[in-house]
Amino acid sequence: MAEAHQAVAFQFTVTPDGIDLRMSHEALRQIYLSGLYSWKKKFIRFKNGIITGVYPASPSSWLIVVVGVMSTMYAKIDPSLGLIAKINQTLDTTGYMSNQTQGIVSGILFGTGLWVALIFSMRYTLKMLLSYHGWMFAEHGKLSTGTKIWMTLVKLFSGRKPMLYSFQTSLPRLPVPAIKDTVNRYLESVRPLMNDEEFKRMEGLGKDFAHNLGPKLQWYLKLKSWWATNYVSDWWEEYIYLRGRGPIMVNSNYFAMDFLYFTPTSVQAARAGNAIHSILLYRRKLDRQQIQPILLMGSTVPLCSAQWERMFNTSRIPGEETVCAAQGEWRDLYT
Repeated sequence: MAEAHQAVAFQFTVTPDGIDLRMSHEALRQIYLSGLYSWKKKFIRFKNGIITGVYPASPSSWLIVVVGVMSTMYAKIDPSLGLIAKINQTLDTTGYMSNQTQGIVSGILFGTGLWVALIFSMRYTLKMLLSYHGWMFAEHGKLSTGTKIWMTLVKLFSGRKPMLYSFQTSLPRLPVPAIKDTVNRYLESVRPLMNDEEFKRMEGLGKDFAHNLGPKLQWYLKLKSWWATNYVSDWWEEYIYLRGRGPIMVNSNYFAMDFLYFTPTSVQAARAGNAIHSILLYRRKLDRQQIQPILLMGSTVPLCSAQWERMFNTSRIPGEETVCAAQGEWRDLYT
């Protein structure tokens, strides 16, 4: 109770002489620091959102493009093929700006539009390049000339200093395999488990599925793949992970260790404190997207980083048929 009494920022009592108001400067200081930390965290998230949103370009590249456009206008060169003049005519109808101001605003608007167009062009070019999977089947240490050219182009369009979620908008969609390939792979996987009679029956069922029910389900699957970047991730999470009743520790390998072959101290409280401190430092880097994305092929091919978003602040709530995954701020999980 003494600690709670000290944490009160304002105290007032009514006396015969009037109202006695007391303020705790330490409590006010803590309130100020808490608000400052909260706004600082929001600003970092806002800044990271902008940097990630314009990737593979950078915010500074906008200034370079705009300055380049304004320089060509100053040199009496029209890089827009008449588009800046049309923007200027549209602004002229307002009557609130001078001719010089209209020219500057028109150049800035055209430069911004050109910058956005370059971002989308680079992003979709990178997405098309990442759709190539031939590098997976190349012999280790022996890359063809085409693969080397492809790696150079990927690095060229990948930008500089990517953050954790920088590649999320540039990753290609998960392709839907053909029905014939799916049926053949299934038959190949179950062949060692069946005798000749059972396998012959399964081949008949596979052909029946490929000609009757399969095309309809394939159409639904393609429709979902056009809408979602990964047509299988939500189903996998729902029916394989959340509805699974097996222990997570041994089935999902979700755990953490401080040291395996080295014991820094025999004091368990010290090891626990060091582990918690390190985990919170890692969480801080994760919130600020300071963790480098996982890249394959000599830091060339990025992997999806979507699962990193739920490494912290996520709880499994048991249900009768399935487990719900709740995510939010740490305040929401403990209130």
